[in-house]
Amino acid sequence: MSDKKNIFSDKQLGILYIILSAFCFALMNLFIRLSGDVPTMQKCFFRNFFALIISVVTLWRAKIPFKIGRGNTKYLVGRSLAGGLGMVCNFYAVDHMNISDASMLNKLSPFFAIIFSIIVVKEVANRYEWLAVICAFIGALFVVKPSFNFQSFPAFMGVLGGLGAGLAYSFVRMLGMRKENSMIVVAFFSGFTTLMLLPAFIAGYTPMTAKQWGFLCLTGIAAAGGQIGITNAYQKAPAKEISVYDFSIVIFAAILGFIFLNQIPDWLSVIGYVIIIGTAVTKWYFTKE
Repeated sequence: MSDKKNIFSDKQLGILYIILSAFCFALMNLFIRLSGDVPTMQKCFFRNFFALIISVVTLWRAKIPFKIGRGNTKYLVGRSLAGGLGMVCNFYAVDHMNISDASMLNKLSPFFAIIFSIIVVKEVANRYEWLAVICAFIGALFVVKPSFNFQSFPAFMGVLGGLGAGLAYSFVRMLGMRKENSMIVVAFFSGFTTLMLLPAFIAGYTPMTAKQWGFLCLTGIAAAGGQIGITNAYQKAPAKEISVYDFSIVIFAAILGFIFLNQIPDWLSVIGYVIIIGTAVTKWYFTKE
């Protein structure tokens, strides 16, 4: 009886966490869009402020002291700066694009995460893992259908958001390897970015309706769920093993966009979804333990 084994391996838990995170971030993007014409920086501030409250309360209820592991501060700052950049760029893209396209661009982060993991964590993907990510990236191109003109500035911001997020997740993986508590990582990021955005928030504050307040509260809650999920995911397994599953956000975003915003994917987007899901299922089959 004492020889009880865990139902899931660390890699399988990482995949489950990353899919849950993708769903939460798709919800976050929907709430961002539904909050209307609030300035992007104001949306970013409230997203992090509410996430900070949730993470601090979680730490308090779990009686976890806010104590950063030795030598981890620089990685926490790196994660917060990169993640803050990615978040602002993603919010801008969500405000100016179809939410499924913006979500897909932001979730190029796994592609960048594998590149940055080579630099930050010294984890090198094999050729099959590179092939899986490249296939998922090709699927993303079908969804986004880039036009390569200056009207595509929001799309450029979305790609930059994916780059920032990919670098941030590489730092998260390093912090996981150094045994930093996942809720400390979430709370530090939320607090750091809240302070970072405070000057812009004060300078450009715009009064909001009760409905906008409500959607921004929901944005913060969904963001906290996504952050906790992604932090746990990259602490459980390397980016090269689980990052392809982060592309599942496009499926969630497409469903939510259809239900709440009457956005219907065209046939090229559907091809992209099939490629992405097919890649994820194939990779799961060939890499499962």
